[in-house]
Amino acid sequence: MTESIITISIVGLLAGIIFSMPIAGPISILITTNALKGRFRYCVLVNFGASFATFTYVFGAVYGLTKLYSFYKPAIPYLFSLGSILLLYIGYKIFITKIDFEHFEDKSQMSEKIKKKEKGGFYTGCLINFLNPTLFIGWLTSTFLVISFVSSLGFNTGDLEIFIDRSVKEISNFESSINDSLILNSPVSMDVRTTHSENARFPTYFHLLISVFYALFVSVGSVTWFYFLAFLITRFRKSINILFVSRLVKVMGVVLCLIGLYFVYLGSQLFLNLQIS
Repeated sequence: MTESIITISIVGLLAGIIFSMPIAGPISILITTNALKGRFRYCVLVNFGASFATFTYVFGAVYGLTKLYSFYKPAIPYLFSLGSILLLYIGYKIFITKIDFEHFEDKSQMSEKIKKKEKGGFYTGCLINFLNPTLFIGWLTSTFLVISFVSSLGFNTGDLEIFIDRSVKEISNFESSINDSLILNSPVSMDVRTTHSENARFPTYFHLLISVFYALFVSVGSVTWFYFLAFLITRFRKSINILFVSRLVKVMGVVLCLIGLYFVYLGSQLFLNLQIS
C-alpha cells in the first residue's frame, strides 16, 4: 500500500512538471508575460489558482467521477464561450502592454493598482483552467497513458490503471464530441492488465486515497514548474533586449487571442451540433 502511494506520488509529480512545460498554453503565456514585467507575486498567485483547477480536474478524472461528465457536457459550449471571452480580453491586455524595466518599480502611483491586480491572480488562474473543458479529457487521456505505461514496467500503481480504464470506457460510451477523439483514438489498448491487479487487495477507501495523492502531486509538479519558470524569467528579464521582450510579449498576446478564437470555433461547432441533434 505504501509502495503504491510512493509510486503514484512520484509519477504524479513528474507528470505535472512534464505536461506543464509546453509554452503555448494560456497559463504558460500569462505567467511568462507577467514575469517579463517583473510581477513575480502575481505569477505565483496565477500558478496556485491554475493548480487548484488542475487538481479538481485530475481528481475527477482519476477517481472515476465520469458520470458527472454526462451532466457537465451540455455546459461545455457555454464554458468555451466564456473562456474565449476571458482569453481574448487577457490577450488584448497583454498585446497593448508596454515594457519599461527602468521605471517599472519606481512608479509609486501605480503601486496600489499593481497590488489590486495581483490579488486577482489566483482567481484569474482558476477561471482560465476551469473554463477550459478540454483539461478534463486531456488529463484523463494523459493519466491513462502514463499510469498504463508505469504499470506495464512492473511498478505497483495500486490498481489505479483499472479504475482509469473504467473511466475511459465510460466516457467513450457518451456521445462523442470534438475532444473525445483523443480518447477514442488512443493508441493504448483499453484492456489493461498488470501483474499486481489480480492479487493486490486494498481497503475500500484506498482508491479515494490514491486518487487524492496523484491529483495532489500533479498539482505540486505544475506549481513547481511554473514557479521555476516565473523565477528564472523575473530574475534575468533585464538582461534580455527590451525590444525583443516587447515583441515577445506582443506575440504571446496574439497567441492567447488565437487560442481564444479557437475556443470560439469549438464552442460554435458544439452549439451547431446541439441544434442539429
